Amino acid sequence: MASLYRASKSLKSHWAPFNLLHINTKPLRFDTAAYFNPIFGWTQCAYFASQFREDPSIDLTQFPSDRIRNFSIIAHVDHGKSTLADRLLELTATIRKGHGQPQYLDKLQVERERGITVKAQTATMFHRHNYLGTDANFLLNLIDTPGHVDFSYEVSRSLAACQGVLLVVDAAQGVQAQTVANFYLAFEANLTVIPVINKIDQPTADPDRIKEQLKSIFDLDPSEALLTSAKTGQGLAQVLPAVIERIPPPPGKSTSSLRMLLLDSYYDEYRGVICHVAVVDGTLRKGDKISSAATSQSYEVSDVGIMHPELTQTGILLTGQVGYVVSGMRSTQEARVGDTLYQTKSTVEPLPGFKPVKHMVFSGLYPADGSDFDALSHAIERLTCNDASVSVTKESSSALGLGFRCGFLGLLHMDVFHQRLEQEHGAHVISTVPTVPYIFEYSDGSKLQIQNPAMLPSNPKIRVTTCWEPTVIATIIIPSEYVGAIITLCSERRGEQLEYSFIDSQRALMKYRLPLREIVVDFYNELKSLTSGYASFDYEEADYQASDLVKLDILLNGQPVDAMATIVHRLKAPRVGRELVEKLKKFIDRQMFEITIQAAIGSKVIARETVSAMRKNVLAKCYGGDATRKKKLLEKQKEGKKRMKRVGSVDIPQEAFHELLKGS
Repeated sequence: MASLYRASKSLKSHWAPFNLLHINTKPLRFDTAAYFNPIFGWTQCAYFASQFREDPSIDLTQFPSDRIRNFSIIAHVDHGKSTLADRLLELTATIRKGHGQPQYLDKLQVERERGITVKAQTATMFHRHNYLGTDANFLLNLIDTPGHVDFSYEVSRSLAACQGVLLVVDAAQGVQAQTVANFYLAFEANLTVIPVINKIDQPTADPDRIKEQLKSIFDLDPSEALLTSAKTGQGLAQVLPAVIERIPPPPGKSTSSLRMLLLDSYYDEYRGVICHVAVVDGTLRKGDKISSAATSQSYEVSDVGIMHPELTQTGILLTGQVGYVVSGMRSTQEARVGDTLYQTKSTVEPLPGFKPVKHMVFSGLYPADGSDFDALSHAIERLTCNDASVSVTKESSSALGLGFRCGFLGLLHMDVFHQRLEQEHGAHVISTVPTVPYIFEYSDGSKLQIQNPAMLPSNPKIRVTTCWEPTVIATIIIPSEYVGAIITLCSERRGEQLEYSFIDSQRALMKYRLPLREIVVDFYNELKSLTSGYASFDYEEADYQASDLVKLDILLNGQPVDAMATIVHRLKAPRVGRELVEKLKKFIDRQMFEITIQAAIGSKVIARETVSAMRKNVLAKCYGGDATRKKKLLEKQKEGKKRMKRVGSVDIPQEAFHELLKGS
């Protein structure tokens, strides 16, 4: 009995705190692979459900807005943003040193596997500093942002909650394309920019050269640059004092009515939608009733707190603070990023929110098993709650059945979304060839924007008079010896040179107007290949331009496969058509009948491949004998194959779609 009592007691002490939710009492860390949800597969929901904790030593009322600083870390890919964030968290004792988890704020499995930041993450730190002759405790909200161009929307959303940024530049590589793009995001938001030259411990580091670049490109004072090494800790002691002294406090009014900006959200299986918010004006307390300016729905705040660095209950959020809110939202559609949340029954002016997302790439997502449509729908709904930059509409395909047409900010964004669907929700999907949004004008004066080539009307009574395709302004920074190769590459991609200048004696900056269709698939890989990996690339959307576009259909035995249709420039159609049919031939299994694979523009076939039929030896039992008997058997087989070809369906394996996705 005594042993049973001890066992039951240990069980209670282990499970009781969160209603049978497993808690790790060691310093908190994230491990996506450690949790399997029987409904959604591998998911991060358990992480969010198990990380709520209460720290009675944290009293946010001690921090008026003049002792709060909100800042982001922005940089090009792999310049040390996440490592710098780690060191700052350790410096403020927010996480312990030697916690064994590099890039602590990169919490998604896809981020750890790829070594990139995908989601902007927030952490609240406390730091004591003597400022203006007064020794005081400061509350610092740090936001670690992505560096890749496809996730620039995450960066712009993060900057809306900040008053300043740390612009991190690699001491060896110098200013890169995404450094330029992120700087101008901060500049347009009127934020204070603190330049940080990182990785000064590298043998090839040249801080003086980087200071000159910061002056010539951004007009930043070289004397204000901080020299650090996030890896060794060198120079880090000067970072937080610079944040406190140079970045202004948040401008909100604590005496005004409550207004909060909804920055991000995700779905928790046990508590519903959890919102990340920035309190612009007023004060939020547990138990308050709040309303949404976008939906007009009202909620009661059941929990409120900060990310320190995990969800830490505080019961209150004051003006200028960034934290989380649990309000009983049950649907992901209720949490709209950029929405204004305010005190119910009060009248406030909604906040500006964020610029609308402009999707650059569209692709169809279909369940690998047609019966899994509802499960895929559920998974996409949950994931889009955590990634507001994806657009989703339902569509159907004669080849693939019911699915979704999704809009993304770029090809990497699309790839990461697919990976998160599989890892976090156990969804297996087939993706169609990525396309960009085109505009077609018809002879009757009507205009139509096409995101799915299969939806392009083929009405013989009206004809297309003009086509427009989206373009981008691409910024390319390369070593000067590769200029010739890049000019050739951009010319082949129908590019128009806008700018060509030298950053210093070793590197050139080039700007091109390029059709978006030409860069969405393999442009970046080819750029890296031609420059031995030294090129950096960024782009921003530009206007539509007129172009000679055609719809390229793929036909199997004369029947078009709508999921493989694409829109290309007329001059490139023959080459693209040949490549597609050659790739498709490798993946279609031989049948008892011949399969013809054709690429066609309207009724004109421009490329063709044939998958020969398997031959059944019908003469095997004829050991010599009458020749007319053999002829009769062969004629019968021939007629049978014609009939099979007429009524037979061709199965297209999933690998074929993946291969076309890679290089179309």
